[in-house]
Amino acid sequence: MKGNKPEYFPVLEDVLQAAQIISEISEITPLTDSIRLSKEFNCQIRLKREDLQRVRSYKIRGAFNKISSLTEEERGKGVICASAGNHAQGVAFACCHLKIKGTIYMPSVTPKQKVEQTKLFGGEWVKVVLQGDTFDDSSLAAKIHGDQTGKIFVHPFDDPKIIEGQATVALELIEQAKKPIDYLFVCIGGGGLASGLISVFSQLSPNTKIIGVEPKGAPSMKSAIDSGAVITVDNIDKFVDGAAVKRVGDLTFPICNYYLDDMITVDEGKVCQTILDLYNRDAIVVEPAGALSIAALEKYKEEIVGKNVVCIIGGSNNDITRTAEIKERALLYAKLKHYFIIRFPQRPGALKEFVVDILGETDDITHFEYSKKSSRENAPAVVGIELKHPDDLQPLIERMKNNNFYGDYINDKPDLFEYLV
Repeated sequence: MKGNKPEYFPVLEDVLQAAQIISEISEITPLTDSIRLSKEFNCQIRLKREDLQRVRSYKIRGAFNKISSLTEEERGKGVICASAGNHAQGVAFACCHLKIKGTIYMPSVTPKQKVEQTKLFGGEWVKVVLQGDTFDDSSLAAKIHGDQTGKIFVHPFDDPKIIEGQATVALELIEQAKKPIDYLFVCIGGGGLASGLISVFSQLSPNTKIIGVEPKGAPSMKSAIDSGAVITVDNIDKFVDGAAVKRVGDLTFPICNYYLDDMITVDEGKVCQTILDLYNRDAIVVEPAGALSIAALEKYKEEIVGKNVVCIIGGSNNDITRTAEIKERALLYAKLKHYFIIRFPQRPGALKEFVVDILGETDDITHFEYSKKSSRENAPAVVGIELKHPDDLQPLIERMKNNNFYGDYINDKPDLFEYLV
């Protein structure tokens, strides 16, 4: 426990009431054994499958609980929210179900799949506005519009009714587990789900260690905990869109700061490899934020041996058009994909020589582009090479240098590299 005890803390009675309210629309999602992960980490690992909710994420719980709590006068004004996708779908579903007009702001970079699903769930009751590059940009625009129109703002995480709604995951989990849970891994964006879980587990299962997990490129909760106060992280990687927020909640931070047993980050590349493993080996489709809790297991592989572990899969709203980027990031993280500036010697057959003599037997060229299209015969080329094993890199570089092909290695040069990936 760190810092001061939070002033706001969900009461179990309110969480039980939320469970009753959302029961008419929310699924009781399964807690399933993962044979593969249990063998890999030598413990019992189970997955709380919130990706199987009606809107394919846990966000429907908090959204429906909040909107259901509005007075008739407030419902008449309509609601407004900002979301990177999952909260938007929960709000859209609630608006349609309760017949309340809603306006939903989403970042312009939101995957198309999430935008289309939001429109589908909301139907005629919801209007979607794409504005801003991040959740925080969209949130600001939504709040301004709400102030101007009098619409009720439905916050994605920093609201008691939202937190109490998300806390219903914990009620189900404790009942389904049958025996004490030693470790619980949970994705953190703004902290609503984690705060809800903490409120229930601290009262009903206080010995459970709760580990918060954020993407390395958007460490808003970890930065706040390290600083001892809520701060704004200006530059974030938006890839894990469901957890990419610049600033956590004023209500959620004190709860997470005081009660979380650990707050860790996971590289986006590791998240991508986890997505691919879940799809290829377990037939489970998850979005980047949904994979965070499982991606974190590697960092706790020694502590969890022989333990009863639960990972919450928060959502599965992934856009299939992102598959190429997910694979690319996974290969880069595994050090199996490398980009070079190749300067072909001015001699006949140089390209053939590079393919036959420089590349290893299992090396594949996956990207090839001359840097100067007007003078290809004399221009260096940007070449992407996929390896079978990370140890193949150094021998490849040595062969390039010995035969005067090597120009530069650009994986570690962000200014050049960002234009390729």
